[in-house]
Amino acid sequence: MSWHLRYIYIYMYYRSLPPVAKTYTVACLMTTVAFHMELYEVSNIALYYSDVFKRFQVWRLITNFFFLGGFSLPFGFRILTILYYGVSLERGAFDKRTADYVWMFVFGAISLLVMAAIPLLWSPFKGPAMVFMIVYVWSRENPNARVNIQGLVEIKGFYLPWVMLGIDTILGHPWMPAIQGIAAGHIYYFCTVLYPLSTGKNYFKTPLWVHKLVAFWGEGYQLNAPVRQDPDAGVAFRGRSYRLGGPSRGSARPPGSSSTSSAQEGPNGPAQPTGNTADGVAFRGRSHRLGAR
Repeated sequence: MSWHLRYIYIYMYYRSLPPVAKTYTVACLMTTVAFHMELYEVSNIALYYSDVFKRFQVWRLITNFFFLGGFSLPFGFRILTILYYGVSLERGAFDKRTADYVWMFVFGAISLLVMAAIPLLWSPFKGPAMVFMIVYVWSRENPNARVNIQGLVEIKGFYLPWVMLGIDTILGHPWMPAIQGIAAGHIYYFCTVLYPLSTGKNYFKTPLWVHKLVAFWGEGYQLNAPVRQDPDAGVAFRGRSYRLGGPSRGSARPPGSSSTSSAQEGPNGPAQPTGNTADGVAFRGRSHRLGAR
């Protein structure tokens, strides 16, 4: 395959990705590329609450979620995890629910930031924990899916986060990000799915500002969204409509009047309505059947 065809294939694959997972993947990839090009110091995007509150470097509350480490095997594995499970989640459980999917990321980020306020749970980057949160939510939405682990064993989707935690532990990776990601995913799933199903009350539904953000973004589709991207798109005339040949606006019946019109079904189709209105009537009188007395 020539390089030209490879570029076309990569571009088509990129265009086919859903917007939220694609945006997060590209942001994580570009953050690592810029780091290897020495365009910034990694300490400038890390989560340090002292710099956030004392120096007002509020971007640290967001940028720390985009750094998944330098180019390495764990970095590649995390990117592939987002592209597979994140895309599968957006196309499956969150299909036509773009704002709800964005809210899942926001909810998870807030949960992880609260955990990071505890000194024992602090870490400079929460990107790996966010990846585990995506995997956990996917496992709850697809508990009976069959997952093949490196061609060695097949497990149910419900156990996938714990198997990945065990693999990270065996490979010597820190297990605290995985635990925090699983905890954040469980908090989100309990507050937005389990609790509303058991009580009928949803206190953590997607806020209106998230719907407006997605509508302003202009990507994705939100089923039954409370806002529209462009409410005036394609509207040439806005006003009240009237049926041709029907009563005019000034000839409306008074509230006390009644209509005796009816539409009876006959052997040759629906009969024309009859009543007291004179609109469109060419003859008014008593009718007789031909040949009858």
